[in-house]
Amino acid sequence: MATVIAKPEPDSQGAVGSPGETGPRRRFAWPRGSRLGRLIITLNVLALAIVIVGALVLNELRSGLVNARIDSLTTQGQLIAKVINELATSQGDTEPTLDAAAASQILQVLFIQHSQRARLFDAQGKVLADSFVVADRVDWKVLPPARKPGQNNDGDRLGPREEAKAEAARQALTSEIAQATRTGRPVTGMRVSEDGERVVSVSIPIQRVQAVLGVLTLEAGGVDEIISAERKALLPFIVVAMIAIIISSVLLHRLIAVPVLRLARAADHVRLQGARAISLPDLSERRDEVGDLSRSLEDMTHSLSERMDAIERFAADVAHEIKNPLTSIRSAIETLDLVTDPAARARLLAILQNDVNRLDRLVTDISNASRLDAELSREHPKVLDLSRLLTEIASLYEAQLRPGDAPGSVRVGLRITDPSPPSTILARETPIGQVFRNLIDNARSFSPADGEVRIQMARTRGHLLISVEDDGPGIPPDNLETIFERFYTSRPKGRAFGGNSGLGLSIARQIVEAHGGTIRAENRMDVAGAIAGARFVVELPSVHE
Repeated sequence: MATVIAKPEPDSQGAVGSPGETGPRRRFAWPRGSRLGRLIITLNVLALAIVIVGALVLNELRSGLVNARIDSLTTQGQLIAKVINELATSQGDTEPTLDAAAASQILQVLFIQHSQRARLFDAQGKVLADSFVVADRVDWKVLPPARKPGQNNDGDRLGPREEAKAEAARQALTSEIAQATRTGRPVTGMRVSEDGERVVSVSIPIQRVQAVLGVLTLEAGGVDEIISAERKALLPFIVVAMIAIIISSVLLHRLIAVPVLRLARAADHVRLQGARAISLPDLSERRDEVGDLSRSLEDMTHSLSERMDAIERFAADVAHEIKNPLTSIRSAIETLDLVTDPAARARLLAILQNDVNRLDRLVTDISNASRLDAELSREHPKVLDLSRLLTEIASLYEAQLRPGDAPGSVRVGLRITDPSPPSTILARETPIGQVFRNLIDNARSFSPADGEVRIQMARTRGHLLISVEDDGPGIPPDNLETIFERFYTSRPKGRAFGGNSGLGLSIARQIVEAHGGTIRAENRMDVAGAIAGARFVVELPSVHE
């Protein structure tokens, strides 16, 4: 018989789950019932969550820093604008005016942030004061050289791209000043300065009553540095996420890809070389889907090996059983030409006819047995009323009895006890019907003339018990189990040779076991303790509609 060899694997393959559990566990929720599924999801979600959380935290930090810078500039600018409005504006004869010199002096005194820039524009957008330009100050410092249009801070001429960027920055500033002048409300946001640096900008209009006399613009740089620092702070999160992804990929490769590949190679070895001893990786201790696959493959290969052995034995038994009638037929034919006595020739012809009938019956039973597995797999079980089926089978046998044949024929009777609730089972009607037809035919073949075959059905502990009894010679005690083997026949003295093929009871047991039931044989005893006949008992699980 073919065997399946489980080869020990190193611990690097790993067994996910606790030792000591055996057999696959079926769960209806995934990945709740899948440890490997939970591992896959946890590792990948963890890696993704690290990146997402890091990005969210840093984005909130950047937004918070920018908003805080805007609030600080707005508060400072409103204070300076209020002072300028009070001390550097006056009501003229026709309209209010802004004293540019006084406003510039106030700006130079109040604005002392060296890392920021403040500029004062009039209503037409002309620069009145700039914190980067020191005038009339006691404290002085060396300023960068004056930059002409089209030059950078070093005095080098700008290229076309740099000049275009500087022009776009000037237009953005002009637009911001115009918006503050037009609306009379502060304008805040981020823009690119003339130097190409991203700055936080606040433009606050200077008003006297409703007239906008100028615009105070405060700028704070360092936004690029903040973004660069954020990107550097994000690098550790990215590195950790990449490490987690790499580790998860390696684990998935070692826990899934490698074992599945080895199982596939073992299956290819069977397919390509026709091996009967199959070497599978030892993964039965794993409590995940790969372990389930390994156990299923082992069970499948065991079943296939047993099926192949059964087919080989069946083929050998068929050849042996067919050879017997063929040998008898050949002997009768060889002798027929040598016999001249009409009575002897008639006996030889009767033997030939009997052997032909026996061979025909044997071939029919072999055909039915070979198609049994296909029929069982092709037809799906359904709820079946067994009492109705038995009644129809018994009525069919009774209908075959003609009035002239009744005195010497074997009758079939049915008795059902405990008829309620309905005697239903989950089964395939055609094969189950064949079981009881085989049992009835077997009982009739061994029953005496004018005998009776009795069918009884009862219920016990969620099962249906169906017994088929006859009044024949019974079964030898040593053969109560062997009669279910293929091609086994027990011919009591006086019975015709070849009346049974020896497959009926074997087919019946195979069908009953396929439906989760059992079948057994026993002898009926009379009052004196003598054998009064044979009894076959079929037990099938019942269901309620």
